Amino acid sequence: MLELSHVTKRFGAKTAVDDVSFRVPEASVFGFVGENGAGKTTTMKLILGLLQADSGEIFVGGERAVFGKNRTNRLIGYLPDVPEFYGFFTPAEYLLLCGEISGIPKQEAKKRAAEVLELVGLSQANRRIRGFSRGMKQRLGIAQALFGQPKLLICDEPTSALDPVGRREILDILHSLKGRTTVLFSTHILSDVERICDECAVLHGGRLIRQGGLAQLRDAETEQGFHVSFLRAEDAELFSQLLPGGDRTDAFTLEYRRGGAHGMAAAMEALAGAKIDIRCIERKERTLEELFLELVSGEKDKKDE
Repeated sequence: MLELSHVTKRFGAKTAVDDVSFRVPEASVFGFVGENGAGKTTTMKLILGLLQADSGEIFVGGERAVFGKNRTNRLIGYLPDVPEFYGFFTPAEYLLLCGEISGIPKQEAKKRAAEVLELVGLSQANRRIRGFSRGMKQRLGIAQALFGQPKLLICDEPTSALDPVGRREILDILHSLKGRTTVLFSTHILSDVERICDECAVLHGGRLIRQGGLAQLRDAETEQGFHVSFLRAEDAELFSQLLPGGDRTDAFTLEYRRGGAHGMAAAMEALAGAKIDIRCIERKERTLEELFLELVSGEKDKKDE
C-alpha cells in the first residue's frame, strides 16, 4: 500500500530523513517507531506531499507521490498529533462541512458521517466540539480521517497525550480497522505498537535501523534469555555451579540473560545429565522496548566509533 525507496530530506546542514526505504503491506497496522525528533513526522509530511524530498521515491497504492500535486492524497486519511476543529460545530455538522468541501453529495455525506461517528463512539455526542476532551477530539480526528474512505490512514502520535483510558479507546479503534484499511501508526510508545501492530519500522536519527514483524524483530539479534525454577533451593544452587552465568532472582529461580554463553538447549542438557527436577524452564521474550533500546544503543556505539 505504501513504499518508500531511498528517501532523503535535508533542512540545511541537518539530514532529517536519511536514505529511508520500507514497505507497508496492504490492510495491515504498521508501527512507525522512533524517539521524538527521529524523523517520523518529516517522513509522513513527505508521504503527504507537504514536503519535497531531496532524493528517493514514494508510492501510495502504486502511484507516485509528487510534491505540490498531491493526487495520491485522495487515497490517504491523515490524523495529525494535535487535530484542530471549529469548536462551534457538533461532530456531525463538522463532517458534513468536510463533505461539502470535498464535493461529496449531501445524502452520501450524512451516511458516511453516521458510519464513522458510530465507529469511533461519537454517534451520540451532539454537543459542540469546544467542550470535548482530548480523547474525544482524537476520536473525532480519526472519524474525519476516515470520512473520505481512504485506503491508507496515517496517524501521527495519536495516543501520546492521552490518559490510559483514552489510549486504550484509540488503540481499539485502530485495531478494529485491521483488514479493511492500511494504518501507518507513528509513535514512541512501544507498548502501543506491541498491542496492535503486525509489523514495525524503527527510525533513529533519520535512519531506518530495523523493520519486520514484531516476533521477527525480537528474535533478530541474539538468542533470548530464559529462567529455570527449581523445586528445592539446593538444586538451584547446584545448577548455578553446573551452568554459571545465571542470576538468582529468588532462592528457587535462576535467570539467564539473552546473549550469555549458555543457551536453553545447554540448560536442558545439563538438567538431564544431573537428573535435577525442576518446576519449569521458560524462555523470556524480549519486549519491543528492550529491543528498541538495544538498537539505539548499537547505533550510538557505531557513531562513536
